[in-house]
Amino acid sequence: MRNITRFFWFCSGAHIETLKKYPIEHNKYVGIGATIFFTALFASLSGGYAMYFVFSGSAFAVGFAILFGIIWGLAIFNMDRYIVSSINKRGTTNQQILQASPRILLAIMIGLVISRPLELKIFDKEIRAKLRTSYLHGQKSKIDTLQLAYNQKYAQELGKNNDLKHERDSLTKDINRSRFQLNQEVFGDKSNQTSGIVGYGTYAKQKQAVLQEKQDRLKVVQDNLDREDAFLNQRKNVDGLNNVVLFSDRQLDSLANVAGFADRNWALGQLSFRPDGTRDIDTYLAESFIGYLFILFECLPVFVKLMSPRGSYDEALARLEDADVHFAERDKEHEIAVTDESFDHRLKTNIAKRKQIITDQSAYDLGKQRFD
Repeated sequence: MRNITRFFWFCSGAHIETLKKYPIEHNKYVGIGATIFFTALFASLSGGYAMYFVFSGSAFAVGFAILFGIIWGLAIFNMDRYIVSSINKRGTTNQQILQASPRILLAIMIGLVISRPLELKIFDKEIRAKLRTSYLHGQKSKIDTLQLAYNQKYAQELGKNNDLKHERDSLTKDINRSRFQLNQEVFGDKSNQTSGIVGYGTYAKQKQAVLQEKQDRLKVVQDNLDREDAFLNQRKNVDGLNNVVLFSDRQLDSLANVAGFADRNWALGQLSFRPDGTRDIDTYLAESFIGYLFILFECLPVFVKLMSPRGSYDEALARLEDADVHFAERDKEHEIAVTDESFDHRLKTNIAKRKQIITDQSAYDLGKQRFD
């Protein structure tokens, strides 16, 4: 238990040796440290989850996710620890709020960054369904675009093909009707189109000739239509229209599984909108509350530090800081004094050496003059 307490003290950024002297402050800094630790833990999970989708499909995806998650968690831990430990309780409330404002803004940004990947995991099923729908609509749009370009490019050939189909259908109906009338003529069924004479007579031969003429024309039309269909199908293969089909359920599941971070993030943003473009308030509030929760969780250590009164630990820490500042100033004065003393000593030594040189030179010149 003692080790856990000291660990959370370390997480809070407190000066442990000073904090140990004031037991009434222990629980407060345990709570602050625990909040910072679990925020970093969530950040690690969030960053690792996001990085997993960045490298999705790679054999090293899990390894990269774990490595980045650890690095990201340590980075968030270090920033949170600095934010909390750097808040000075020596000023007034307004001064403390002003001092903490940049740190609160940074905490809000960290909360937003942490919450997004975790929202992706929370709404994973809904995101997969949205991605399936998106991929299916995208494939349909692609097919429609290719079909439109194909229709515009081969408008003349398609028009001729449609004319041949209409003529074939019309000929088929006429042939069926003529064949029925020929049977009536042969079997002697009286109507406004037949003579009522039984047997294969003159009228029957005439109807047979008309039927044969229509059948010959149908054969020519069908041959032309087959050639047109073969040509158009070849053009579809060349233009890639025959190679594009709608995704199956299995393919859609596979695409949703390997979707990257950007696609999943887009799908998450689209969950708060209905198909008609209006806002889905329930989903929007659910996403927003999760983000607000992590923002509050990230800002909580700062708020706790701001709301807590100036305690015995803060007083001791202030005195320790004053002592350190005083020591630094005295040390500075000491260094200045030592430097000045050293410079003065060096100056005196140089002056003495130059005096000695001048004296020696004067004595030498005087001696030389006497000798001369």
